[in-house]
Amino acid sequence: MRIARFSIDGNVAFGAVQGDQQDELVLDIIKGIPFTDFELSGTKVPVSRVRLLPPVLPNKVVAFGRNYAEHARETGGEAPDVPFAFFKPATSVIGPGDEIQYPSFSEEVHHEAELAVVIGRLCREVPRERVKDVIFGYTCANDVTARDVQRRETQWARAKGFDTSCPLGPWVETDLDVTAAGDLTVQLTVNGEQRQLGRTSEMIHSIEDLIVNISEAMTLLPGDVILTGTPAGVGPLNVGDEVAVTIEGIGTLTNKVVKRG
Repeated sequence: MRIARFSIDGNVAFGAVQGDQQDELVLDIIKGIPFTDFELSGTKVPVSRVRLLPPVLPNKVVAFGRNYAEHARETGGEAPDVPFAFFKPATSVIGPGDEIQYPSFSEEVHHEAELAVVIGRLCREVPRERVKDVIFGYTCANDVTARDVQRRETQWARAKGFDTSCPLGPWVETDLDVTAAGDLTVQLTVNGEQRQLGRTSEMIHSIEDLIVNISEAMTLLPGDVILTGTPAGVGPLNVGDEVAVTIEGIGTLTNKVVKRG
């Protein structure tokens, strides 16, 4: 099931996305929230009439860096022996169609297409065999990065945590199991030109590895997001660019880059 979060007429709700053609998609509004047992209301609204929002509002976004060997090499680093985590704040999250605001303190902003894992239940110290039980679903992400700031500052908080640096969407796909999610095509285009193309099977540390690793240290909450790393091909974004992340079996997340006002 594809579950989207949206607004219409000033109201915010979750809905199950139905249909295959973009211009025919409809939302069956969910009663309540999707992290518990829920029912479909039967009230349907065309996607074209709503504004799609970030599919979840995470308490925290835990991102893992250099999880693809080729990407580690292209940025001048070595792939870590163990998962390497950092955080993006909730204020960095935006949804499909929202604008990425080019930060005033950077002159080199890069795109990074990533598979995002959405946590579905409160959990801590998750054993490998239970990882599948704590995953709600998967969505597309763009770990937008101020690369020049990342290079000159020891901590990545500003480089990767600035406002609008974490587009998520367009919805959460809940029907993928963890095995299928471990071998999906991840691609990114800028103004229609392909920049990144890889598969999640190229990850150094698997989805199970990442969730076991971070849940050893902290409690994960429903709606928290895990970013799993980006394949090679990262590169600059400029004001006016349209950047699209497409992940097999999930969908396409599109955002435009604008000058911060």
